[in-house]
Amino acid sequence: MNDHHIKKLDRVTAILTQLQSKPIVRAQDLANKFQVSIRTIYRDVKTLENAGIPIVGEAGSGYYLMEGYKLPPIMFTKEEVLSFITAEKLMQKFLHQSLGIHYQNAMIKLRSVLKYSDKSLIENIENQIDVYNDCNDSETENIRNIIPIILESIAEKKQLKIEYKTADSIISSRIIEVVGVFYEFNYWYMMAFCILRNDFRQFRVDRIFQIIKTENSFSNEYGQINDYKKNSYGEKVKVRILIEKKAVSFMQNSKKYYGWVEEFDRENEVEMIFETAWIDEGFPRWLVTFADYVTVLEPESLKFSFKILLNKIIQKHQ
Repeated sequence: MNDHHIKKLDRVTAILTQLQSKPIVRAQDLANKFQVSIRTIYRDVKTLENAGIPIVGEAGSGYYLMEGYKLPPIMFTKEEVLSFITAEKLMQKFLHQSLGIHYQNAMIKLRSVLKYSDKSLIENIENQIDVYNDCNDSETENIRNIIPIILESIAEKKQLKIEYKTADSIISSRIIEVVGVFYEFNYWYMMAFCILRNDFRQFRVDRIFQIIKTENSFSNEYGQINDYKKNSYGEKVKVRILIEKKAVSFMQNSKKYYGWVEEFDRENEVEMIFETAWIDEGFPRWLVTFADYVTVLEPESLKFSFKILLNKIIQKHQ
């Protein structure tokens, strides 16, 4: 089979997937998508019809599959279909760009097995759902497939060689064994064992300039990423604070991230218990956001850091 026939077979198969994934498809849209003429699309559709695919064509509208025609015997509930489209909106905004095209292709295949009424449901609802994400996408332009390479190295247990830029703008070459990846505060990270440092390190994906999967196998077996991430910031310290009840709701979206454990009512205030390793920097800076509502009970070191930070703010704005 020559290249021409292979390309045609791939295109005809893709057209069938498009027809299965949407209520109606225009010939011009297919021609644009596959970068061929409309006449070629007409011939491809005729090929599908000759193969027994029940395609209906309406002048001025487009093509669609006859109601009831299905290749795979898969059925979804209406709730499941709505969850798919909601998840797709979330992934469009939060998924690393290098994985975006793979996710889109997966969604096209998923839509192709939906029944006609479910496709219509998606058509009616997908423009009514949006996710507003204010993050700045600072990933480097020269590498688009960083996370897939990372995931391959984890699955195959192969070391990676990376060129990495630290927060201090120092570029170094590292050999690493990746435990896992995670998304946190608008950035993708990976947790890995660094051969150079002989210890576990956390790397921000957008600071990787070059990445190569080597043929060298991991030197050790690693557990789940959460086993390492929990211990990556050092020893945790117990924190007790009092916060006025009118301000408690403002903490709801971030308190768990800063180590919230439990809380108790105290008349007009709420006592909150935290366990955090960010006692010297991150935690007091977060607490400053609620400074006029908060009283630090313990530890004394946090009271001291909190006062120093507040004094710096006052001095800077006098």
